Amino acid sequence: MSKTYKVTGINLKTQPLSESDKIVTILTPELGLIRAIAPGVRKQNSSLGGRMGIFVINELLIAQGRNLNRITQAETIKTYPKLSQNLAKLAASQYLAEIVLCQALSDQPQPELYQVLAESFQSLEAIPKTEIESVLPQLVHGIFQLLSLAGLTPELEFCCLSQRLLTPDWTNPYWEVGFSIPAGGIICLDAWKKLRKEIGQGKWDNRDIKEKTNRTVSPSQNPNPHPSYETVFHQPDLPIISRRLNGKELVMLQHLSKTEIIQIDMVADSGWLSVEQTLRQYTQYHLGQPIRSATLIDSYFAANHDAIV
Repeated sequence: MSKTYKVTGINLKTQPLSESDKIVTILTPELGLIRAIAPGVRKQNSSLGGRMGIFVINELLIAQGRNLNRITQAETIKTYPKLSQNLAKLAASQYLAEIVLCQALSDQPQPELYQVLAESFQSLEAIPKTEIESVLPQLVHGIFQLLSLAGLTPELEFCCLSQRLLTPDWTNPYWEVGFSIPAGGIICLDAWKKLRKEIGQGKWDNRDIKEKTNRTVSPSQNPNPHPSYETVFHQPDLPIISRRLNGKELVMLQHLSKTEIIQIDMVADSGWLSVEQTLRQYTQYHLGQPIRSATLIDSYFAANHDAIV
């Protein structure tokens, strides 16, 4: 007799199997990411049909199988119907689901990841039709929370080169800060230009930044029993500036760690799209793959914006 177990989970992905079945990928707080067969779900009279839709939360009874487990019972406890009724909400939800599918582990309890995703879906669901521009800041907030859970939060307060606290100069309308994906955060452009100039002039060839490393020498090669040392000079690499951010965009990023989303004078301000694209490039770099749902975000929000990734 096969063993069964109970879990609560959000459906994140489905794919057809045979003529009537589906394989459903589910995020659970108890076991992380699981994949199970939903038998007969593609039939019209299937009792599991509506319960196996995307972004539906069910209490599941699952029977262990030889290759794939099978869903034997499902009781829906939460749905998000408004996510599929608007392209912006649907794209944002799929965007977050893609990140979670890359982050989530199997057979590992992940209650925090489950909670963040469920709360993000709830926030998107609650946005009124008249305020659909609020989808973008909610999406950005969700992306940042997922990065934080994965330990990938970018440095947004101190320069990655000089370690100096960076704050916008509001008296300078052209003030900008660099964002380096490989370096992992913001970079003072003055410090970056200075380093580039020094490297170009060869000043680092004899700079007194060195590290002494023990060079092992066999007794036959060196009768002196004392270890010899070799001085190694390190020339710093010039970080790549992936994007440039203005003062308001930097403040938007810095406030993403707060519980409440920062209140901007105009929620629909194009700065949110720039912030999303910055985090998108950063997330794709660490995931090692593109976020396909992001193209829908571009098509919906970037019609009048010239910063397309």
